[in-house]
Amino acid sequence: MSDLFDIEYTTDDFLGGLVRLHQPRKGYRVTVDTVHLAATLVPRPGEKILDVGAGTGGILTCLAGRLGEASRDLVLHGLEIQPLHVEFARANAELNGFADRITCFEGDIANPPAECEKNSYDHVVSNPPYYEKDQHTLSPSESRALALADSHLSLGDWVSCCLKMVKPRGYLSLIQRAGRLGEILSALQGRAGDIVVFPVWATDESEAGRIIVRARKGSRGPLSLKKGLVVHTSDGGYTDRAEAVQRHGQMLDIA
Repeated sequence: MSDLFDIEYTTDDFLGGLVRLHQPRKGYRVTVDTVHLAATLVPRPGEKILDVGAGTGGILTCLAGRLGEASRDLVLHGLEIQPLHVEFARANAELNGFADRITCFEGDIANPPAECEKNSYDHVVSNPPYYEKDQHTLSPSESRALALADSHLSLGDWVSCCLKMVKPRGYLSLIQRAGRLGEILSALQGRAGDIVVFPVWATDESEAGRIIVRARKGSRGPLSLKKGLVVHTSDGGYTDRAEAVQRHGQMLDIA
């Protein structure tokens, strides 16, 4: 293994090889949730997008890979609190030829760096920690534990901080455990509308394990519950729709 990082890592294909990502061999690693959330984004030329809790840069790299040359017209910022993950995110932008359009900043969404201006982003996206503080058996990997469980911010606080980054009438999109939908809706109450809830099922026989939520800041539009996505067939393969997203870089229309 090369000495690009101070820990062991792998370099893995995503979107059928359209993009490649360096990832720690142990600790936080990109999942299908990252790919699904990235696939929901349909930005317009000139828009600014912020990924909060950017990890190793999976969301923005997958987005740029799917859009290709069109991504040159976007401003893509990542904000990540863990210095090692920032290193990975920057290296992944370079690896895929996106260093001219993806910039990852080290910082805390509770006190974002000056480069990440509040009320300036057309779309903020985030894959917040999945588990409530002290209600999940933490991973022995400190970095993975921080990525998976609430630390100094509750999920409601995380949503509120993200909303502060969104410009008026802009959008916030999240992917989260389905069981935490109530916390998300409570944090959005009175502050955002036109809320789309898009469930994701592992199989058509399972309960929805994940939900993608999109909301428009300052809107008073109604909430809509969509049909959602089934990821796996009964034999363990991808459904046609999931295959198109995961291996062929297609968008995921949740609207």
